[in-house]
Amino acid sequence: MKSAFTKSRPLAVAVTALIGLPAMLSGCGTAASSSSTESVSEISVMDYYNNEPDKTFIGDALTACGTKAGVNIKRETVPGKSLISKVLQQSSSKTLPDVLMLDNPDLQQIAATGALAPLADFNISTADFAPGVLSAGTYKDKVYGLAPTVNTIALFYNKDILTKAGVTPPATWDELEAAAAKLTSGDQYGLAFNANPTYEGTWQFLPVMWSNGGNEKNIDTEETAQALQLWTDLVKDGSVSSSALNWTQADVKDQFLAGKAAMMVNGPWQIPSLDKQASLQYGVVKIPVREAGQTVVAPLGGEVWTVPQTGNKARQAKAAEVVSCLNSDENQLAMAKVRNTIPSKTTLAAKFAEENPKLATFTELVKTARARTGQLGEEWPAQATKIYTAIQTALTGKATPSEALKQAQGQ
Repeated sequence: MKSAFTKSRPLAVAVTALIGLPAMLSGCGTAASSSSTESVSEISVMDYYNNEPDKTFIGDALTACGTKAGVNIKRETVPGKSLISKVLQQSSSKTLPDVLMLDNPDLQQIAATGALAPLADFNISTADFAPGVLSAGTYKDKVYGLAPTVNTIALFYNKDILTKAGVTPPATWDELEAAAAKLTSGDQYGLAFNANPTYEGTWQFLPVMWSNGGNEKNIDTEETAQALQLWTDLVKDGSVSSSALNWTQADVKDQFLAGKAAMMVNGPWQIPSLDKQASLQYGVVKIPVREAGQTVVAPLGGEVWTVPQTGNKARQAKAAEVVSCLNSDENQLAMAKVRNTIPSKTTLAAKFAEENPKLATFTELVKTARARTGQLGEEWPAQATKIYTAIQTALTGKATPSEALKQAQGQ
């Protein structure tokens, strides 16, 4: 959903790690050459990493890949909320950049306009990528974008608080409800999650919905109603603050950091902030399932890199070399480590989890994580809106979970 930030260590050290990438880039894949004889010395890139430290990390990786491809990188960073409108405008005026980064749920919308080139046109390898990652970059059976690293969400817990209360990290819904109730005392809630009326609220609900067999094509089902009943019960009995209806994921993190939530649903991009508080001892487990034995299915977050249809074959070929380079094994591992994200290739998972134990749970979850657009494609935003609308309706007591889902589905 949201790109992960880097680990909380001195910026210079982390940046140096990425600046050292040129020596590693010899292993980068090489895209097919253009048939044009035009000489290309510079290509343009647009992304939404406009805040530090990601702005520098991604910039260094782009520069290194540009050097490998023999071109300078002219980069433009824009605010995330402005990216899609800008891309649609550029597509209409035929001024798209040579390389374009997109949040993975947005790829379908842009690919549907014909603005992107299939990566197969440039012989970019898609081997070893996790199924969910390929699904996120695919439109009508063609891969248009690849993500070097991805993320998802899990359950963080405060080790000291749980130990003091004699509570073990929950693995099922019953265990979660019991643990959250026992851990709720005074101004401390047992659990914090985000249920606000945005795509973030939907994103945080998807693990309980999907793991229970719920389907975004039709949310008016028993499986999804059971998941929403869990969310509703946790708020109704006071184990989760009613403020969850307005919290962002950053707010959830702040509650956890302040000791006002013993557990939270969140992503690995929060790890740098958590690690800054030396007294905080935390662990991470998969979000509980309704019944033991069910597979946890979490949503896949992360950004994909694409090659727009600019009409200039020589520039497209160079752009493809950069996209291929960003997705090399070496770059995936280096970028994942400094940005607290997960390599997209399954062959890298075991090594990465071993070397980065705090990200081991997320690495395991990515194996079965699903792209939000995997089933609905460009229709996902409308259905995501229905999901968070139903969540709001149920958690505010305006309707039962079943009724709220039925109403939202019919909208």
